[in-house]
Amino acid sequence: MSFYINICRTLSLSQHLPFKSSFSRCVSGGSSLGSVVVRLGLKSGTDATPVDSITLCVALLCACILIGHLLEKNRWMNESITALSIGLCTGLIILLTTEGKSSHLFLFNEQLFFIYVLPPIIFNAGFQVKKKQFFRNFMTIMLFGAVGTLISFIIISLGSVQLFNKLNIDFLDTMDYLALGAIFSATDSVCTLQVLNQEETPLLYSLVFGEGVVNDATSVVLLNAIQRFDLSHITSSIAMKLFGNFLYLFATSTLLGVAVGLVSAYIIKKLYFGRHSTDREVALMILMAYLSYIMSELFNLSAILTVFFCGIVMSHYTWHNVTESSRVTTKHAFATLSFIAEIFIFVYVGMDALDIEKWKFVSKSPCRSIGVSSILLGLVLVGRAASIFPLSFISNLTRKSQSDKIGLKQQVVIWWAGLMRGAVSVALAYNQFTNSGHTLLPGNAMMITSTISVVLFSTVVFGLVTKPLMRVLLPKTQSSNELSCELADSVDSKSLALPLLGNGKERESDADINIPLPTSKRMLPWDPTHTVHHYWRKFDDAFMRPVFGGRGFTQYVPASPTQWTLL
Repeated sequence: MSFYINICRTLSLSQHLPFKSSFSRCVSGGSSLGSVVVRLGLKSGTDATPVDSITLCVALLCACILIGHLLEKNRWMNESITALSIGLCTGLIILLTTEGKSSHLFLFNEQLFFIYVLPPIIFNAGFQVKKKQFFRNFMTIMLFGAVGTLISFIIISLGSVQLFNKLNIDFLDTMDYLALGAIFSATDSVCTLQVLNQEETPLLYSLVFGEGVVNDATSVVLLNAIQRFDLSHITSSIAMKLFGNFLYLFATSTLLGVAVGLVSAYIIKKLYFGRHSTDREVALMILMAYLSYIMSELFNLSAILTVFFCGIVMSHYTWHNVTESSRVTTKHAFATLSFIAEIFIFVYVGMDALDIEKWKFVSKSPCRSIGVSSILLGLVLVGRAASIFPLSFISNLTRKSQSDKIGLKQQVVIWWAGLMRGAVSVALAYNQFTNSGHTLLPGNAMMITSTISVVLFSTVVFGLVTKPLMRVLLPKTQSSNELSCELADSVDSKSLALPLLGNGKERESDADINIPLPTSKRMLPWDPTHTVHHYWRKFDDAFMRPVFGGRGFTQYVPASPTQWTLL
């Protein structure tokens, strides 16, 4: 939690009073909740005290967790919508108490978003991913995540050029139109993933989850590549350089993440910190994970891809080299940091939606602003459909088994999961159209407000329909539900212990359990032969795991000597 308090403090507006004097004044003076809210809004200009902002920020995060827990069984609500709604309500209260002067606690800085808030989310996605399913469907995931994003990027960019001209919008140049394509190609599948069951629909969950991560990375790489070139006059050579730069960033970012993950595994395996203290190995895992992200930013690569594949490699090798207590600690620590970061993002987006500074610029032409938002939302729908359904058809041509093919209902679910836009789109929009969080040009303000409008509409409206739609498209059987409850504890405790790409060895351990596997598990091929997975597993067992460790290649030690003495 102290990590996120530092984030809140850093995100606070500049020129604030020193922390110590601010804390002393708050303790000695004392104030009611109403005066605190008023003081927050009035000091949102240049001298906001960080203690006030941090207090309310932490209180909002706690409220999101509590309310989200109470609404967990609700047919319509999910945690994303809950956090967004709380952010909206908080922004409205601050707006009213300050008489329209401010609506949020912090000044958004996209660099701090990418440096502090996003890394734990992406790393945990790679660390907790079901690697067997992810790599079994790797080509389809890359098809949806990379090629599909490029298709959406082209449709949104070209559509914006054609349709914005009809609204007499002439303040955007070529780079801005291409940036819009990258911004609105970034999806947010959190709402759908919260509804899908990883055990009942492993193929669908793997595709939605993997495509979401690769999609975000592709969108960020696209925007970075666009900003590096002079696109005032696009030629075939510039287009080829742009595409080559995209492939270079994609490949080098992935290799860097794999390299850092392997280095962490080798260090922990050889030095074996758990002999003396589990604190050292847990700290080293966390720091090495963050180091991969920062190194990627230092080399101007795609940090999202780097930290994602670092998480996959560390869960396959490094995680098995630490003690049992460290495994439990790291698993829950990464998940907790990711959970808090996601809530923080949605709360802030909700508050920022009511920012008066931006809405003042577009208040003179509300019809045009609504038109821009409607056009962008329509292009998102069309671009998503143009990428998912044709690519699903292509993917099905390579799948021999009928049970492995992506059905029409599953295609609709994948299409729906990618309709929602979230924090990555907001951060990219701020990166392109603002200067340190401030919007001084009316045209840029319109792009920011349109982005926030699309994010709010897609998250709230589409998110509310997600649960009922999933029940219609993916009806659950009674037996699978009961079986999922019985096996929940077993699956959760062993999920990270699965090897990267399984083979027949897992069947022996599963055979010892006298509980029938779910239908989705029985359909999986236990002994893949003459496949990429089969040959990779042979290479992994022969060369990789003897050097870098992993399941079955490290000595099992349940806890450190210090912990045993405490017991």
